Amino acid sequence: MFGIVRPCRHRLGEKLAGQWMAHLCGLCLSLRGDHGQFARIVTNYDGLLISVLTEAQAEQDSGLRRTAGPCALRGMRTASVAQGEGARLAAAV
Repeated sequence: MFGIVRPCRHRLGEKLAGQWMAHLCGLCLSLRGDHGQFARIVTNYDGLLISVLTEAQAEQDSGLRRTAGPCALRGMRTASVAQGEGARLAAAV
């Protein structure tokens, strides 16, 4: 992962770190869905910020999470990931 914007893991706390990872996984899955498997290599923290800011402006109960299947980067665990317009907009950028 490359980028200028990086999370400060020791200051985020568990809840915010989980939300950050949900957006990161959502961006990766949106890149795969919209642009193909090879596009996932451009997943970065700078594009992720678009997804975070878009969700912050959305209504709270609009169902912007889904459960994703196992992934090698998550230790073959399932996770709640961001979906919707924020993740798709970040993938387009």
